[in-house]
Amino acid sequence: MATNAMLIDLPRCTGCRGCQVACKQWNKRPAEKTEFFGGPGYQNPADLSKDTWCLVTYNEVKRNGRFEWVFGKKQCMHCEVPGCISACPVGALEKLESGPVIYHKNKCIGCRYCMLACPFLVPRFEYSSWNPYITKCTFCADRQEAGEIPACAKACPTGAIVFGERDELIREAQRRISQNPSLYVHHIYGLHEAGGTCLLHISSVPFEKVGYITDVPTTPMVKNTETAMKAIPAVMLGLAFLLGASYRLRNRPGLQEDAAAAQGEK
Repeated sequence: MATNAMLIDLPRCTGCRGCQVACKQWNKRPAEKTEFFGGPGYQNPADLSKDTWCLVTYNEVKRNGRFEWVFGKKQCMHCEVPGCISACPVGALEKLESGPVIYHKNKCIGCRYCMLACPFLVPRFEYSSWNPYITKCTFCADRQEAGEIPACAKACPTGAIVFGERDELIREAQRRISQNPSLYVHHIYGLHEAGGTCLLHISSVPFEKVGYITDVPTTPMVKNTETAMKAIPAVMLGLAFLLGASYRLRNRPGLQEDAAAAQGEK
């Protein structure tokens, strides 16, 4: 099966937030109040959250000698080899063959290892809930299964979001960059980051200027998370041994009698 992906063409984005609204509507997530009061140029909310899985970011960037608004799009990148999955000790996250990384909350124990393993800082925790879960973009896996495209892609009025097969979208991104080299940075974000992702971005300015995390290794994060997860059994075994030894030491025969005798001598 071909892996599905989305190409995000940032120069085509007008910041309308149609994708953000469509994501909330489809996933039944409530609106959030902005922390800013400076006018229409500020994004709402400030960052991804338990209720905002797709976020249009507003960035005022100097380009060609003048300042202009450049918009970004933050959401789960749906890595080809997800570090969050390898970090989860209970299998609460799953990579589908079609591309999406989905979450099974009935399996989650709330350890939040996935949050530590994600190089893009995507998964969010429901800190305000008495029964908290992890939340994040699902790449509209339910819509894809029904033969539909993701809600954000369907809502985009300018063609800034294109849904299709990953290999085809890589070729399309390369074509756009080669045909207009003065407009685009010569880099496809997501092509190699974290071993490759299903969200591919092209931009008119360096990605760090629009808030993208650019120090992501090109190798899958699973190499790091597997090392850490393999150490957990040994650490837990060592901790159990130390606690057991401490208990036996504190309760060895004659220890309490000796302590009582010493207390009586005082």
